[in-house]
Amino acid sequence: MKKFSFIIVLFILVIGGFLAWWLNGTAAVNPLNKDQKSFSIKKGEGVRAVANNLKAQGLIKDPVIFYLVVRRLGIDSKIQAGDFFISPSLNATEVAKALQTGTYDVRIVIPEGKRAEEVADILRERVGSYNESWRAKLTLNEGYLFPDTYSFPKDVNIDQVISVMRDNFEAKYSQIEKDGGLNLSKKDVVILASMVEREAKHDQDRPIVASVLFNRLNADMPLYIDATIQYAIGTPKKWWPTLTDTGGNVAPNSPYNTYTHAGLPPTPISNPGIEVIKAVLNPAKTNYLYYITDKSGTNRYGRSLEEHNANIKKYGL
Repeated sequence: MKKFSFIIVLFILVIGGFLAWWLNGTAAVNPLNKDQKSFSIKKGEGVRAVANNLKAQGLIKDPVIFYLVVRRLGIDSKIQAGDFFISPSLNATEVAKALQTGTYDVRIVIPEGKRAEEVADILRERVGSYNESWRAKLTLNEGYLFPDTYSFPKDVNIDQVISVMRDNFEAKYSQIEKDGGLNLSKKDVVILASMVEREAKHDQDRPIVASVLFNRLNADMPLYIDATIQYAIGTPKKWWPTLTDTGGNVAPNSPYNTYTHAGLPPTPISNPGIEVIKAVLNPAKTNYLYYITDKSGTNRYGRSLEEHNANIKKYGL
């Protein structure tokens, strides 16, 4: 009789423990947090990998239970590859159902080197929910609106757009191997990369242009970057005017005028791609202090003002 009672008690404890584990594991991570986080499923990813990624991003409590929920609902094959907005306030069943239907129906390409206003122009043309209040918010995130191909729902809001782009930037940035000798903040890296993106047209020039900027900074020289002046004087009519377009208006008092103001500009001037960021974090080792871009778009470098002037004369600039 005692043995039978022990078995009953043990059975109740096991069932109770299982129920407690199940109820906790299926509950929302944070019922009060209604914010939506971007979540991506790659083509070919299985439910187990999806569950582990959801757990890593703080969107479910238990990947094993999530896997079991998906199997119980019979939707293993219905979970789609794509990008989703998932809230920590959803329970495991709600998350599983949300992943069955792709929510995105507008595909947008953001090229490298665009300034925030140009990103706003692209969104204005492609996203039905766009309004002009987005432009100021995008500008506040200059440099971190990572250039890539995105898919957004037609009713996406600006906070979601910025969240997806910045999350993409952070993911890409964290994967780059950095030169251990550089003592740079992330902000400085992005500012430098935003200038190199505008100044170097070819892949091979990027680490060399980066080295020129570092050499100038180390020599306490102004950076002499035309693109920063273009950024200061650009208008909706022409976001990147040539200096001759402006009739001599080069904004001498602007902190973005790197001819009249030493050091880095206060913010990035464009949104750089991954290869340019790599070039800044792993610059070439050179003694160059000057460069020009010839008519073919090729950069010509000089170690002194004399070499620089000779390049100007030789390449007809």
